[in-house]
Amino acid sequence: MKTIIPQPLPVPLAKAYRLLNHGPTVLVTSANGSERNVMAAAWNMGLNYEPALVSVVIDKATFSRELIEASGKFALNIPARGIAAQTLAVGRVSGRDLDRANHVDKFSAFGLHTFTGADATLPLVNGCVGWLECTLIPEPHNQTQYDLFIGQVTAAWADARVFSDGRWTYGADTPTDLQTLHYVAGGTFLTVGDAFEVSPAAPLG
Repeated sequence: MKTIIPQPLPVPLAKAYRLLNHGPTVLVTSANGSERNVMAAAWNMGLNYEPALVSVVIDKATFSRELIEASGKFALNIPARGIAAQTLAVGRVSGRDLDRANHVDKFSAFGLHTFTGADATLPLVNGCVGWLECTLIPEPHNQTQYDLFIGQVTAAWADARVFSDGRWTYGADTPTDLQTLHYVAGGTFLTVGDAFEVSPAAPLG
């Protein structure tokens, strides 16, 4: 199902790493042909400014990995607290266990609505506050040995209510449903708090 991104803001690729720099849990989406999948991943990070590179750990047993290796692309979606329950669920259920022959996938099973960005074949998840479309940079050794996937960001967006001028703008008046998620363990998340600024400390002595 397609829905509209609330207040989408294109993010310059050289600043796309800032969407991930504070360590949020992400939803990895992928598709190949008529099949698509979504999974949660806590281990992800930005790698480079120009070209914009990101990395994410994707286990060998996942259906997402099969789709990514076949299609050569994926998207990182940054979920907000409003879909925390769905984020936890898609991290615990395998897309292989659903009745895909009858068009049941994790999106439909858990009520996640999708839309498309620059790449019409990649599903992006509504209820998120950031989205990065990526082309896989094949690194067979890293993928096989460490389950580590590297992608070059080809397009990125953020929700203008919480991201502008190349940075997150969280404060005391930010609706809690827009807070990013940071997974701990056992179904527990932390959420992003208020932003504050400091000046560098002066050297001692």
